[in-house]
Amino acid sequence: MTKTEHSAGQDVVDVLTADHREVEALFVQLESRQGTPEHRRQLADVMIAELIRHAVAEEMYVYPTARKALPDGDEIAEHEISEHSDAERTMKQLESLDPSDPRFDELLAHLTSTIRHHVQDEESDLFPRLRAAVAREEMVELAEKVEAAKKSAPTRPHPAAPDRPPANKLLNPGAGLVDRLRDALSGRATSMSELREKQH
Repeated sequence: MTKTEHSAGQDVVDVLTADHREVEALFVQLESRQGTPEHRRQLADVMIAELIRHAVAEEMYVYPTARKALPDGDEIAEHEISEHSDAERTMKQLESLDPSDPRFDELLAHLTSTIRHHVQDEESDLFPRLRAAVAREEMVELAEKVEAAKKSAPTRPHPAAPDRPPANKLLNPGAGLVDRLRDALSGRATSMSELREKQH
């Protein structure tokens, strides 16, 4: 892809791949087991919030596009959604654990392996196929929709909530609002920039 094409606006694959890199950086920090338990808890909270926002945006916009654009789109979407559900159940358990609990690292290892597999699938198969099958304008438009969805998405796991449109669209803005209120009241950071601000 040329630079000029890029400057015409990121497409949805650029946005989601950047999310993947951010989450991977958080995994690496958590796996190093460096820092106080409190810092590791904060990193885990940011990681969970990032993953939930990313998953919700994919479920709202990317998978429905895959269903329409790819011959095996339904199958791919179902597989990706079931991986999200598995990850979300793990995040729900991880959310309430203290990093000094031995189960914290076990669950973290399970989650990182699930997400790394998921990322590998998307980046080697789904993303290139979407770029080949969907017009660039639509891919850029999807990037904007995904960015907007991430702003109103939940920041905490809700494993019982529906993963499929239209029910997920009805539920998520409310859940996101409640989550952000809980985050504000508890002082929970949900992004690396918020975490950096807290530390200064």
